[in-house]
Amino acid sequence: MSATLQSLKVLAESIILDPKYRDILTVVKGARNGAVYGAKVRFPHALVMIMLFRSGTFREKVRLIYGATKTHALNLAKFATIYKSTCLLLKLYGATPGKEGPYDSFIAGLLGGYVVFGQRSRRGKISSVSQQIVIYIFARVALALARLAVKPGYGLPGVSEPQKSAAISYYAWPVFASMSWAAVMHLFRWHAAELQPSLRSSMVYIYQNADDWDGLRNFIWHNK
Repeated sequence: MSATLQSLKVLAESIILDPKYRDILTVVKGARNGAVYGAKVRFPHALVMIMLFRSGTFREKVRLIYGATKTHALNLAKFATIYKSTCLLLKLYGATPGKEGPYDSFIAGLLGGYVVFGQRSRRGKISSVSQQIVIYIFARVALALARLAVKPGYGLPGVSEPQKSAAISYYAWPVFASMSWAAVMHLFRWHAAELQPSLRSSMVYIYQNADDWDGLRNFIWHNK
């Protein structure tokens, strides 16, 4: 039995190390990595948030944790598959066959984003997991573009000059941080329904529920 397993292992390694299969295997490895990373990131987050802040039976909570973890893992696996496959096809059949084009990654990301994260459910709703992933990505894209805008040699005229770039980079974060918190607190106070549900529930717990108590029990030990 061990000899058979060893033979299978040798055969599998000979295939995955063969250069002629490398391109297609990058798609397989990308899907694997997306699924594993999605599960690793979502499971502990869902475990803490659902167990601590969601109501329901233990079985219901376990089902929610499993569902969120599965959705996150599958979404990243599907996106990685579409992205890597599209990049491969564009490399093989694009304007310069055999070479990566300057916009291949943008086109592949556009297609993957639409197919995996841009769809609604049969009831017309957008998955909360997909919303969280896209918002996470958007925030980091916005920050990267802001840095690129003032980067000497790459950024916008005027603001990317070394002296101005240094000044903007120094003062930008305090302005950004204060304006972000000012905006979210104003929205929470007057337009809370428009905020993302998980953010809204966190803010209700911290700020709104701080206004109510009727004894030590729900002043110190419990929120309600």
